[in-house]
Amino acid sequence: MKTLNQWFEEYGVSHKNITNKKIHYICVPLIFFSVVGLFMSIPNQSLLALAAIHPLFANWAFIVILFVLFFYYRLSFTMGLKMTLFTTFCLIGNYLIDQKVPLLWFSVAVFAIGWIGQFYGHKIEGQKPSFIKDLQFLLIGPAWVIDSVLKIS
Repeated sequence: MKTLNQWFEEYGVSHKNITNKKIHYICVPLIFFSVVGLFMSIPNQSLLALAAIHPLFANWAFIVILFVLFFYYRLSFTMGLKMTLFTTFCLIGNYLIDQKVPLLWFSVAVFAIGWIGQFYGHKIEGQKPSFIKDLQFLLIGPAWVIDSVLKIS
C-alpha cells in the first residue's frame, strides 16, 4: 500500500499549474460536498434506527463516510482527523441545505459545476486527471486539498 506522501507526490505530477491548483482548491471540495449530498438524497427507510441518535446520521452518506474515513485513517491518523473534520462539515452543511432546498437537485448542480471546473483546470494544465490512472485518486484529491488548506502535521 502506498503511503500518503507517495499518493500526494503522484497526484502532484498533474497538478503543478497554479491556476489548476486554485481551481482544484475550489472544485474538489465542492465535488466531495455534492457527493455527500447525493448520498444523503438516497431514500433511507432502512436507516431510521440511526435517527434515534440524530437525523444527521440516518442517511447513506453517513454510512459511506465511515468507510471513506477508514481509508484516510489507514493512510495517516492526522489525515484521518482532517478528513473527519471536513466530512463533518459536509454532513452538517448538506443537512442544513436540505432544510431549505431540494438537496438532490442542489447536489447535482454543484457536482456538475465542480467537474466542469476540474476538467477546465486539467485542460489548462495539459494533463489528464489522476483518477483516469487509478480511481483511488478520487479519494486522494480531497485529502490533497484539505491537507494544503489545514497544514498541520
